[in-house]
Amino acid sequence: MKIIGISGMPGSGKSVISTKAEENGAIVVNMGDRVREEANKRNEDSRITAVKLREEQGEYVVAKLTINKIKEIIASTNDLSGKLIVVEGIRSPYEVKMFRENFNDFKILSVFSSPKIRFERLKLRKRMDDSNKYEIFEKRDQNELNFGVGTVIATSDYLIINESSMESYQTEVDNFLTKIMN
Repeated sequence: MKIIGISGMPGSGKSVISTKAEENGAIVVNMGDRVREEANKRNEDSRITAVKLREEQGEYVVAKLTINKIKEIIASTNDLSGKLIVVEGIRSPYEVKMFRENFNDFKILSVFSSPKIRFERLKLRKRMDDSNKYEIFEKRDQNELNFGVGTVIATSDYLIINESSMESYQTEVDNFLTKIMN
C-alpha cells in the first residue's frame, strides 16, 4: 500500500488527479470533505469552519480527521497490497508532518496553475465555496497561503504544472499514476 498526498491551490487540478487515480483503482480520501462535513454540522461556510477548526483544535485537526478516516478504511479492507490511497487537499506543513508520522514513505504531489487560470476554472466549476468575484478569490488564496500550502507546494516530492489543455494535463496525470502505482 502506498499513500500519496495531493496539494495545490484551489482550481489547480487536484480533483482531476483524484478522479484519474480512482479510475485506476486507488482509494481517494478528500481532506476538504472532512471540513465540509464539519461545516454542515455547524451550519456554516466551509472556509469559516476550516479556520475555526484550526483555532479550536490546532493545526493538525484536518489531518487527524483524515488519518482517522484512512485508518478506518485500512481496518475495513481485506487486501490493500499494491493499492494506492490518495489524500486530496494537503494544505499545511503540519498536515504533511502528521501524515509522515502515521504512514511510512508518505509522498506529496503538488499541482501548480497560475492565479488567472485557476480563477477562470473556479468560475466555471461553480462549487459552493467558489466565487466569480476576483477579490473573494484572492482572499481565499490568501487563506490557503496562511495555512501553509505554499510551503507544501515548494517542498513537495513531485510537481505537475497544469497550464495547458485538459487533455495534456490528463496525459501527464496518467503517466504519473502509472509510474507511482508500479
